[in-house]
Amino acid sequence: MAQAIRLRQASSPLKASCHTCSLSNLCLPLAVEENDLERLEDIVQQGRIFNRGEHIFDQSTPFRSCFAVRSGSIKTSIITENGEEQVTGFFMPGELVGLDSMSSENYACTAKALERTSVCEFPIEKLEELTGKLPELQHHMYHLMSQEIQNSHQLAMLLSKNTAEERIAALLLSLSSRFQRRRMSGTNFSLPMARNDIANFLGLAVETVSRVFTRFQNQGVIKARGREVELLDVEALQMVSREFSRQGGQ
Repeated sequence: MAQAIRLRQASSPLKASCHTCSLSNLCLPLAVEENDLERLEDIVQQGRIFNRGEHIFDQSTPFRSCFAVRSGSIKTSIITENGEEQVTGFFMPGELVGLDSMSSENYACTAKALERTSVCEFPIEKLEELTGKLPELQHHMYHLMSQEIQNSHQLAMLLSKNTAEERIAALLLSLSSRFQRRRMSGTNFSLPMARNDIANFLGLAVETVSRVFTRFQNQGVIKARGREVELLDVEALQMVSREFSRQGGQ
């Protein structure tokens, strides 16, 4: 992290950053009243840059902080008992990384920058102390942790029940909605991850991912060139994804 400096020196730029940040409606300031925002700003360490491939934290190292993505993107992964990497998630601007480690002393996964990425660090001891004083922030943290659990359950269902087409359709729709929440296009975007990471995350072979992308293109559902993707028929993707939803309800 950026070297520690006296709080009085850091307060002013951090305050300006949180107040003007375009992601404040997605990040922790969302749950803090205007007159309490400075208390949150006092604990955040903002602005550390990670280049592509650099680790934000590593699995099994002491859990000290969670991180909000300010720009760029991050993937999380675990090392299985067989020594293989299993991708567990992708995080975009405004999303918090490390929440799955809240109940343990060590990080549950490794977080790695997929591109040049800026993060805001929230030291967990200071954050826990502050949530005890700000009920709205505490409630929001519980909500975020609940979402983390739901995402884990959804991923388990995704990998256990549906076809390659359904898995990829669900991922594209998820990315679409997340881009829209950031006031960006939900139908024309750049994938933050490589196809081998998509394959790993969805439990598919890279060749299968490429075949499904090609099939969706030939059907006029998407247009893809490299990592650039345009969703041409969102309803068709939703139809494919609903097959998964119906199976999940059985």
